Amino acid sequence: MPSLTSLASAVPAETHGASTDVPASLQAAPLVILLPLLGAALLLLLGRRSDRWGHWLGVLMSAGAFVVGLILFVGLTGLDTGDRVYDMTLFEWIPAGTLDVSAGLRIDPLSVTFVLLVTFVGSLIHIYSIAYMEHDENRRRFFAYLNLFVAAMLVLVMADSYLLLFVGWEGVGLASYLLIGFWYHERANAVAAKKAFVMNRVGDIGLLVAMMLMLATFGSLNFSEVFAQAPEASAGIATAIGLMLLLAACGKSAQFPLQAWLGDAMAGPTPVSALIHAATMVTAGVYLVVRSAPVFESTPTAQLVVVIVGAVTLIFGAIVGSAKDDIKKALAASTMSQIGYMILAAGLGPVGYAFAIFHLVTHGFFKAGMFLGAGSVMHGMDDGVNMRRFGGLSRFMKVTFVTFGLGWLAILGIPPFSGFWSKDKIIEVAFIPVDGQEWRAWVFGLAALIGAGITAFYMSRLFFMTFTGRRRWNDGSGSVSGAGPQDGDVRHPHESPKLMTVPMIILAIGSVALGGILAWGDMFVTWLEPVTGHAEHGEPVLAPWVLIVLTLLLVLAGIALAWRQYTVADVPITPPRGSALTRAARKDLYQDDVNEALVMRPGQYLTRTLVYADKEIVDGSFMGLGAMFSRSASVWRKAQNGYVRTYAATILAGLIVIVAVVLALAS
Repeated sequence: MPSLTSLASAVPAETHGASTDVPASLQAAPLVILLPLLGAALLLLLGRRSDRWGHWLGVLMSAGAFVVGLILFVGLTGLDTGDRVYDMTLFEWIPAGTLDVSAGLRIDPLSVTFVLLVTFVGSLIHIYSIAYMEHDENRRRFFAYLNLFVAAMLVLVMADSYLLLFVGWEGVGLASYLLIGFWYHERANAVAAKKAFVMNRVGDIGLLVAMMLMLATFGSLNFSEVFAQAPEASAGIATAIGLMLLLAACGKSAQFPLQAWLGDAMAGPTPVSALIHAATMVTAGVYLVVRSAPVFESTPTAQLVVVIVGAVTLIFGAIVGSAKDDIKKALAASTMSQIGYMILAAGLGPVGYAFAIFHLVTHGFFKAGMFLGAGSVMHGMDDGVNMRRFGGLSRFMKVTFVTFGLGWLAILGIPPFSGFWSKDKIIEVAFIPVDGQEWRAWVFGLAALIGAGITAFYMSRLFFMTFTGRRRWNDGSGSVSGAGPQDGDVRHPHESPKLMTVPMIILAIGSVALGGILAWGDMFVTWLEPVTGHAEHGEPVLAPWVLIVLTLLLVLAGIALAWRQYTVADVPITPPRGSALTRAARKDLYQDDVNEALVMRPGQYLTRTLVYADKEIVDGSFMGLGAMFSRSASVWRKAQNGYVRTYAATILAGLIVIVAVVLALAS
């Protein structure tokens, strides 16, 4: 395993700025974004005329972006380590007084890593979607949204300023809304899309406020200028910016307390779930925290909050995943938990940056593979998602069984699979004391360790309930000889077509080998050094070999418990009542109830109060004033009756009043 790095590291390299003299080998960078963006535009503008071939155009554009990403990767590796951070200015964007924001791209190991992950995994998901969405009459529009999603994510990770990053940030939010609610004719899907959109707007407010504070403090939103001045900011300002950036990350990456939208996002087509949970949207928060490392290093308070949020979320997601019977929602809870590991590592400072991204990359492969595997199971089971109605599918879906199983072993951290090299390193660095504070090492290290044990249980539960044991679905044979139930819909499970299984096989290979390859000779840690900085060796409070043994023992215990309950014992088709914790986990630990009680209902009451005040007080005051003048006019209008004698009498009365006043004044 790669050697650990220490918290006492050098300042990340990117705080020293980036070169603007971009070499010829990196000049193709804009094509990474332009290709999928062009694909989305063409598919939307051409409409039904591109229905027959639009899906292949979507695949071609995503794959083309991956090829350009490879060119950038090769170009960077050919440069010296210290010369791998470049800012490419594209055009002048917002000149406003002293603020001059140019649209530009940052090309460095961090952005190129995300480019390769997003485009490679995204392209495989595009290919898988050709077969998965084959019978959908709006398949062309689906691929347009996929291309838009990929393009927005690439803008986000390649931007050289927070303002351009925000454009990609909002683009990802829009694309996720369109994809989650793709089958909007079903109310549940439309509601899920709206929920994701609204909760992400809460996080977006955090990013907006952070940018306002940066502009007021540093006078700029460009990475180079913000990072160079961040160490000079006051503790209060740095903490405020850090916490607002964390709020934004919580929204996009479904971290506590803004995680409630993630499970409902499963309403979208399964390829969407794979794209959101593996390669794009939920990884954006991790990217934001790591990219903003110089800001967070100026505020230990915000760093500590980042670690706390990560630790809480990884346990929260693991508990929720242990009680879900919907295969996609169980995987969604797993994503929440695994992103929690990454956020925890990113909050640990230089010691954790590289391992957070390392786990993000390996997770992108095995989680995408498992989501596509879940889609394959649904394809073979007529869109069924209830694992209590699965069982024994390994005999009917051998490729899905093997590829999903390899992803399962990877996420558990079984050596030598990918998760062992990435997730276990996060557990290890969590046990390193921060500034000599051993209590933090024990608290957060134990949280990460316990999370690994629960992960082993709920992921094994998912795997065993789906692929092992007796069948719990009606095969239509009418047999009652213990083969399975004869109630419910008749299912005839079968393997998926090659366009679905080939991407699953490729992702499974990555689940097996990618972690070990990237860990060889500290390859990945060294690759990210121009961004994360170089650090010296540090020691956890427990010896590394002890942590490895403890982790593996907890993982094996979780597997054994799940095997006994969901393979050896019969799995009831009707969920048992369960303990109080189980019932709470089935309802996502009442997160929706809490959100409604603390935010939604008070917000509704406040809105109704403001509407009432606006109508009765503000509008009422002006309407009352108008009514008063109207009534006064009515009184005076009666004097205009058209009779000459009335007018003469009025004139005479006025004359008498004037004479009386004059006489009174004269006397």
